[in-house]
Amino acid sequence: MGLGVLNPKHDEHVPGTSFVLDDASRPDRSVDNDTRLKYDRSGKVPIILVPQPSDDPNDPLNWPLWRRDLILSILSIVSVIASALSPLLAANTLTLALYFERDFTQMALLTGYHLLGVGVAGFFFVASARVWGKRHLFLLGTILIIISSAWGGASGHNYNSLLWARVIQGVGLAPFEALVNAAVGDLYFVHERGKRMALTNMALFGGAFFTPILVGKITDTLGWQWSFYFIAIFTSALLPFVFFFVPETAFRRAEYLNTDFTGERHLEDKSHLDPAWEMSHPENSAKQGSANESVPTSFDKHHNDMEVRNLNAQRPVPAKVSYARSLLPFNGRKTDDNFFKLVLRPFPLFFHPAILWACLIQGTMIGWTVFIGVVLAAIYLGPPLFFNEVTTGYMYTGAFVGAVLGFLLAGFLADWSTNLMIRKNKGVYEPEFRIVLVVAQLVTGCIGLYGFGVTSNDLAYYGWFLPDFFFAWEVMGMVIGAVASALYIVDAHRMWNQMSNL
Repeated sequence: MGLGVLNPKHDEHVPGTSFVLDDASRPDRSVDNDTRLKYDRSGKVPIILVPQPSDDPNDPLNWPLWRRDLILSILSIVSVIASALSPLLAANTLTLALYFERDFTQMALLTGYHLLGVGVAGFFFVASARVWGKRHLFLLGTILIIISSAWGGASGHNYNSLLWARVIQGVGLAPFEALVNAAVGDLYFVHERGKRMALTNMALFGGAFFTPILVGKITDTLGWQWSFYFIAIFTSALLPFVFFFVPETAFRRAEYLNTDFTGERHLEDKSHLDPAWEMSHPENSAKQGSANESVPTSFDKHHNDMEVRNLNAQRPVPAKVSYARSLLPFNGRKTDDNFFKLVLRPFPLFFHPAILWACLIQGTMIGWTVFIGVVLAAIYLGPPLFFNEVTTGYMYTGAFVGAVLGFLLAGFLADWSTNLMIRKNKGVYEPEFRIVLVVAQLVTGCIGLYGFGVTSNDLAYYGWFLPDFFFAWEVMGMVIGAVASALYIVDAHRMWNQMSNL
């Protein structure tokens, strides 16, 4: 494997390990210039496409890059609004406590039960996405956000009504929280994922930090209800884009084409490629996937000038699904696994070392971020600064700036560092190359945590700026860590990625 990545004890393919660059110095070039493989030849060095797309024009990997980027852009914009739901009450807690005549504990429950809705719904939505795809969940989530946000704004003085509206908001948020990162794995090859994964994490985290900046001013000017109404209005405007331009991204591809799981050598098995063999062995060809899925023969010119070299051009290409049919919320099962088993599968996955590592990398920094967010409001509202809610909301500007800078830094480092190590490793890609990003997380996160702790302890001496400045560093580290862990899980354990997002 190289570069410190240990080899398996037995001669077996390790999930995620792939030949990416067609490197002449690689000792094992059994897949070199393989006519059964698709390449991206837009650069100086050919890049083997991982995973390999099928012949089916309905395979998302065969779609033009502009279409895939459009889909991800729409999902990212909706995610910005959806992620705003959790911190929606952060800057106006005092106003709501006075309005409902409740204590701060009951105000905190409005967010606590909202997060409970996210967590519980996530178990069912992730299993549903695995079985039936993601489109129906993105549509359902968007509609629930519209309804629950309008409901929350119209709650009046009814605390229980607002509480249930917040729970439903959490259910609407769940598909975007759990599945947008997984959609990156559906839509892109390994070498295309770095910047896109940074973008989706920026959407999920950036929206959360930008919200308190606006909510404080909205509450002061128009009333707290309009923070809910604006969510409903903007999400309603985005619903047509989700419906008309976000088709199903999950695709049931033949197993041997998932070369990040099976390896390129698996393509040498003629049983996958010879139509006559499949006709004489129907019981075996059925196991390899649908007859509509095969080794690719062509790649259209809009797809980054990627070329195809394949000798097996005998199979008929499946018909392209009509646009009207692509608007349906369901288009068939994506796995034969039992739905209820998939609902329970996240529990044992927590003990998988890779999933546990990803949870710790993300969870630790997210926990500190939430903690600092609460402390930030408390220290600025009280002595010695005595900021009002509007000014306190502006203090979350540092967190938003940190999220943007984290996105930019992670997007650059994710691709640059990985490409460098692939070249050093003679064209072989290892998912562990993504873990290098945690070095940047360590540096930025520690600067932020220690800096915030020192400066926030003595605001009279350090003033308001430095705690906010170090909060930006901490959020930057959180975003970089989230990108690192998400990329590693997508590349090494793509089939489990949705469940790991719980």
